[in-house]
Amino acid sequence: MAGMLKVTLVRSMIGRPEKHRKILRGMGLTKLNRTVVLQDTPAIRGMIEAVSHLVHSEETVDETT
Repeated sequence: MAGMLKVTLVRSMIGRPEKHRKILRGMGLTKLNRTVVLQDTPAIRGMIEAVSHLVHSEETVDETT
């Protein structure tokens, strides 16, 4: 089973390329210091890598079992 990733927006998207803004909105990050929990998939990992200079991510344990 895939784990979970906790992603927090730590830098503003003001002045960033539209591609970066779309990636952040796609992850559900719209405001500074907002945190979302996402499935750990290759697609999400790629999104985080593309905007790694704007976000902070950490792995969390899936405790739904």
